[in-house]
Amino acid sequence: MRTIIVLTALLIFFQSANSQIKIDAGDPPNNSDIPDFFKSKLSDIDTEIKDLKIGKAKIVAISPGGLPVYAVYYGEKEDFRSQANYNSAVAARNPGYYANKDSTTKPVVFFVGPVHGQEMENIVGLVNLIHVAETGKDYRGKDWSALKSKIEKCRVIIIPSGNPDGRKRCPYDSFVGLPTTIMTKYGQGTRVDGTSWGWPGAKSVHPMKGDVGILGAYFNDDGINPMQDEYFKPLAKETAAILEIARTEAPDITVSLHSHENKPIILQPAYVAMFMKKRVHNLALSLNQRYLDEGIAAHNPSDWFWSPEADDIEFPPKTTFNLIGALHHISGTMSFTFECSHGSIPENNSEPIVTYNDILDIQLILYDEMFDYIIENRLIWKN
Repeated sequence: MRTIIVLTALLIFFQSANSQIKIDAGDPPNNSDIPDFFKSKLSDIDTEIKDLKIGKAKIVAISPGGLPVYAVYYGEKEDFRSQANYNSAVAARNPGYYANKDSTTKPVVFFVGPVHGQEMENIVGLVNLIHVAETGKDYRGKDWSALKSKIEKCRVIIIPSGNPDGRKRCPYDSFVGLPTTIMTKYGQGTRVDGTSWGWPGAKSVHPMKGDVGILGAYFNDDGINPMQDEYFKPLAKETAAILEIARTEAPDITVSLHSHENKPIILQPAYVAMFMKKRVHNLALSLNQRYLDEGIAAHNPSDWFWSPEADDIEFPPKTTFNLIGALHHISGTMSFTFECSHGSIPENNSEPIVTYNDILDIQLILYDEMFDYIIENRLIWKN
């Protein structure tokens, strides 16, 4: 652990000039009512890393801005007796040649923290998840000993922040109660004339260079959005590190954590096998019902939940091969995107749909449901 602390201190010397962006005059100030358990800062990650007693931390990449990308590990790594990469093993009609998984091996669960820096709700969740793994309680003092016991049955890898550059530049520590336009401005960035790139415009230039006023927290300091990187030859070291963990750990289930202005939701993955789409769909239904049962903002299944569908049956394509598909195809993992709620206020609304407490519950319930699902529904690969 001392090595991690020393390396972190040394990194200060190498950090770029891209420090936190100041809030423009006329924009709302940072929230002053953020509770202590809402640990959304890079410094909160550093503190949690330094206090580890059970988990082990490793710096898996250094961002363009000179910041560490941490991975925290729980449980011993299994020897899956790999003799081929995943795609070669599938071509041989047995993924067990890549990772020999049976009832004697632990499930592997991979949490990819926010690759979009303004989506800090997921840092809150993962810092609290680490605290649960260490103590059995979250930072509110709420008991999650059952979740801790599930963690102990698995090999778990947690990347608390997948884009520390973007998080550092984001001047807000929460968007609860703030206009969604403010999240969009500092999250997806602006042009030189001050107009917003917005969504999906923020993906129309990549790397995001040139007509840039505010470089949004979507991007690292090189203008790379890790969610839309070049996966066959990653441009970002952060992306390469995430994919390398998936390749070497062979996770059974992987989540890429994001946030939006709407109710929490698991998105259907694209360009993965239909049987995997169905598995993700079943988890999404179970998670949404849990939110309904807990009285947390959730979707009416009859209004939203669709059956898994084939991708892009017509041209032009409407879906994209992004980090989720890359994670699946490099490791066979059950990968998906989860969208938490920012708590920001969309136009024509007056109240946020979630509170600080809701956001932490949304996160920890997701994690709990993931462990339940993969412990009970694991795919066995035997060569």
